[in-house]
Amino acid sequence: MRMSNAIRSTALSALVAAATFGSASAALAFENDIFDDSGEVKAESNPWSVFQFGYSAYKSGHKDQAVEAYRYAAENGQLGATWKLARMYAEGDGVARDDYEAFKFFSEIARQDVEPGSPEESYMSDALVALGSYWKKGIPGSPIKPNAAAAQEYYMRAAANYRNPNAQFEMGNMFLKGEGVKASVRQAGRWFQLAAEKGHAGAQATLGNLLFQSGRVVRGLAMMTAALERASPNDRLWIRGMQEEAFALAAEADRRTAIALADDILTKGNQ
Repeated sequence: MRMSNAIRSTALSALVAAATFGSASAALAFENDIFDDSGEVKAESNPWSVFQFGYSAYKSGHKDQAVEAYRYAAENGQLGATWKLARMYAEGDGVARDDYEAFKFFSEIARQDVEPGSPEESYMSDALVALGSYWKKGIPGSPIKPNAAAAQEYYMRAAANYRNPNAQFEMGNMFLKGEGVKASVRQAGRWFQLAAEKGHAGAQATLGNLLFQSGRVVRGLAMMTAALERASPNDRLWIRGMQEEAFALAAEADRRTAIALADDILTKGNQ
């Protein structure tokens, strides 16, 4: 006998409701295992389990619970929880934005001993870049004032030890401008090249501009054009300005050749 559409729909709804209720009940039971009656994480909770709960709570939109869970997990050695708290404070994600609070969490990560290639490498690498940026610009209303030498130290750790392309790009900029280090176009080009090889659009564009200025017009134009296509919305504006200025100075034949080469770079992934 064929089941009618109405019966099939009713049965499906019942199954979905049962699954949802079961899932919600399990989540509630898990929540009760994590938090006490006052809303604090129970002292005997397993840090890894609390970290996992925090991740689930964050994904489901319960960021207040996620913060409490991450804080407990961070205090009990979960580096990923420390990083997540730092990011939430840095971005005002579920909490009021507080760059100095984020700075303190990132600093806690930077004090750890994390081997390159370990599962926690990404946390360390990102934290070092964030600290470099905070020291470079300073944090208004805090003890953190602009300090190029301190910024260079953190960027260098991330760039050399963990091969972070964002840090390598920042190192290139510091050598190019002589910020915290002695200015050196050669050293700047070296760091830009390393970042560009990992697909960093800003590094590709800046390296292309250096090549253009050194007389390698077609190659430089092509790299800037390809970088513009790959760039994120945040970087597209300054890369476009750089690329258009160079194109305005180039001969028509060089422009056409550069556009063809840029297409080849984008297709084959070459620089």
